[in-house]
Amino acid sequence: MKVKIRKYEQLLVALLALIAIINYILQRLNLAPIYVTGFEQYNSIHHNLHFNYFVNMLLPRTGVVFLFMAVYFWVNLFTIPQLRTSYRSFFIYPWVLLQLLLLSYLLAIGVNIATYYAHPAWNNYGEFSLFASFGYNETPLTNLWAGFDNALIFLFVYGTYAGIREYIVYRLESSGLKSNYRMLIANQIAASLYIFLLLPNLISAFHIVKDTGIYQAYFVFVPSVIFVYFSNTYWLFPRFANTPGISFQLIWRLAISTLLYSLPFALFVNKAGVMPNMWRINCIIQFIVITPVTWILYQQRKDKIRELRGAEIALSKSTADLQFLRSQINPHFLFNVLNTIYATALVDGSKRTANAIQMLGDMMRFMLDDNHLDFIPLDNELNYLRNYIALQKLRIQDSDQIKISEYITVEDCSHEIIPMLLIPFVENAFKHGINLNERSWIKINLTCSHDNIRLEVRNSLHVKETNDPEKKSTGIGLLNVKERLMLFYKGRHELSYGATENEFIVELMIRPKTHKL
Repeated sequence: MKVKIRKYEQLLVALLALIAIINYILQRLNLAPIYVTGFEQYNSIHHNLHFNYFVNMLLPRTGVVFLFMAVYFWVNLFTIPQLRTSYRSFFIYPWVLLQLLLLSYLLAIGVNIATYYAHPAWNNYGEFSLFASFGYNETPLTNLWAGFDNALIFLFVYGTYAGIREYIVYRLESSGLKSNYRMLIANQIAASLYIFLLLPNLISAFHIVKDTGIYQAYFVFVPSVIFVYFSNTYWLFPRFANTPGISFQLIWRLAISTLLYSLPFALFVNKAGVMPNMWRINCIIQFIVITPVTWILYQQRKDKIRELRGAEIALSKSTADLQFLRSQINPHFLFNVLNTIYATALVDGSKRTANAIQMLGDMMRFMLDDNHLDFIPLDNELNYLRNYIALQKLRIQDSDQIKISEYITVEDCSHEIIPMLLIPFVENAFKHGINLNERSWIKINLTCSHDNIRLEVRNSLHVKETNDPEKKSTGIGLLNVKERLMLFYKGRHELSYGATENEFIVELMIRPKTHKL
């Protein structure tokens, strides 16, 4: 799933432009009202000037609409993508600034030229709202910089909005395993808001409704409905879905959220004494009518919503399990272990061989019995970890250049953790930290207290050989571990990792006070 906020916005802008142009054409065909009183009065004084709809209205207004469209799509299809992909480069910022300055001047000079032909001042700027946004210009083309400041402000305001939009999109796309669910909600909210903005423009452009009171009621009531619906459906109702009977906590949250969602939009009503009444009426309608409707709609869709929310957890676990199995019990690893057991049997007899086989069996048993659980005792994870380290030591030749040290202190530690949380860091250390021909080391330090579990893994860094079968293998990967930590220990973990000149260091701290989702 992808975030569609940008596409919905571009579609909205294109539709608004199309509506405006169609309205201009309908006016030319005398199928829509047009206000040219100012032109008629001016022509009655200056008899040598004659009003021509095509030259004085259709072409200038259509040209300005296309100009706005061109600037908008240039910013969204070229400027913002360049900034998004090269934001780390210093040179991109002067280039973006230059583009904005050139676009501002293009807007200003374009409106200036259109004003020269339209003469909106003769008509009191009626039917020329886009022209008026760049300032009243009664002497067009006498100042080629007229309107540049307003155009620059316009692009600055839109740029600020676009920056906020891009940040929201980035946060949605990088929210890990919950991204699909969050992007679904964001797309639905964006589509609802853009339809909300499109409808009044469509009705107003074709003069279907002329009563301003209806528009005020629309902008007070409809956005409140949108926010109440999404808040109830995706936040409040799911949060109290398992609460038996009537939950008073849910009721007072519904009441407060309804009041808050109704207040800002009531400010659109600027008539004295009307705004408080409009707010009260809106609150009553939202709470008495809209909230029950949203409850009914939620009941019809709750299984689908729960399925989407549950799918994130199921996907997290299944992905981690599959990747871990591929990472740990892969043919290359098993080949090394079996060769080690075989060599040990030839040299040392059955005692070390039996121990190795028992450790491998314990690891297999862990994968079968504990791996499918959400939480396991910490001791089970540590037994698997110790067996893994012991088997890896068996296959490493005795050498003064290779140092492996482990310090694990977990006395009186009864915590439970999610399975396969610690082993990926150790597995990566052995995978990337050992080179039989160079000085190598791995240092594992794990401590457990009443409040937290801390793990530190350090390993030497080496250049991988071109024929190394694990050169392209990344194991379970830090990204997957980070996603599982965010899912099960959100706000209760700290993870940092990075490389120095010759060493890679990982530090993890989790606070497993509770394992409830």
